[in-house]
Amino acid sequence: MLDFNLIPLLPEIFMALTGMGLLIVGVLQGNDSTRIICWFSALAFILTFVLVLGLNWETQKVLGGMFVFDQFAGFMKLLVLLGLCVSLAISVRYLIQEQLERFEYPLLMLFAGLGMMLMLSANSLLSLYMALELQSLSLYVLAAFRRNSLKSAEAGAKYFILGALSSGMILFGISLIYGFTASVNYDVIGDTLAAMDTPSLGAVIGLVFLLAGIAFKISAAPFHMWTPDVYQGAPTSVTAFFAIVPKVAAIGVLMRLVFEPFAPVMDAIRADTLLPGAGIAGGGVICRDCADQYQTPDGIQLHR
Repeated sequence: MLDFNLIPLLPEIFMALTGMGLLIVGVLQGNDSTRIICWFSALAFILTFVLVLGLNWETQKVLGGMFVFDQFAGFMKLLVLLGLCVSLAISVRYLIQEQLERFEYPLLMLFAGLGMMLMLSANSLLSLYMALELQSLSLYVLAAFRRNSLKSAEAGAKYFILGALSSGMILFGISLIYGFTASVNYDVIGDTLAAMDTPSLGAVIGLVFLLAGIAFKISAAPFHMWTPDVYQGAPTSVTAFFAIVPKVAAIGVLMRLVFEPFAPVMDAIRADTLLPGAGIAGGGVICRDCADQYQTPDGIQLHR
C-alpha cells in the first residue's frame, strides 16, 4: 500500500509550488520582474534550507519506497541549497551588466535545484531518472541562455545532444538491472544481489552503463569532453553554477547507488574496480590538463 505521508517531501513541495507561483508572476510582469524573482527564489532556497533542518532526520521511506529521507540525503540537500543560494546571489549583478535580465533564469535554477533534491532522495531507479531529467532539461536551457551568442547556442546544443546520449546509457543500464533483478527499488535490488552467490553479469553490465551515465554528469574522464566547450560558451554565472552544484548532487547519487543497492556487487568486484576507479580519477586530471593546452578562444582544437 502506498504511504501518502508527505512530511519528508515538504521541502520539495514548497520549492515546486514556489517555482510555479513565481512563473505566473514572471509571465504576467515580464522581464521587469527578474530581480524580484531572483531574490524571492533566493529566499525560497533559504526557507527550504530551514524546512530540511526541521525534518525528522531518521530514515523515512514514503510513496511506496520511491522516496527516502535520511541523514545522508538531508546533509547533501543542505549543501545543494547552499550552492543554489550563493550561485543565484552572484548572478543578479551579472545578469544586469550583461543585459540578460530574463525572469526564466532564476526559475530554471530553481527547478534544476528541485530535480537535484529529488535525485538525492530517490530510492528507485525510475524516480532517480525522472529527477535527473528535471535537472538536466533546466541545465540545457541555462547553457544556451545567451540567445544572441553563437557560442552559447553551441554550448546548449552540445550539452543537450551528449546529455541525451548519457540519459540513453542510464536507461539502458536501468533496463538491464530490472531484467536481472525484477525490480527498480533500491532495497529489492540490494536484497536480490546479496542473495546471489556471484553477481549476475547482466546486473554488472547494467551498473556499468548506469555509472557511465552518471560519470557524464560529474565530468569524470573519459566522459568529460563536453565540459570545456559548454563551460566556455555558457554565461559566466551559469558556468560557476555548473561547476559546483550539479556535481554535488550527482556525487551524492553515485555514493547512494554504490553503498546501498549495489553494495553486494561492489564488494564482490572491489579488487577489479580499484584500478579502473583510480584510472578515472587520475585520467580526469590528466585529460583536463592536456585539454587546457589546446583550449583557444574559438574552442577546443584537436591536436594532429
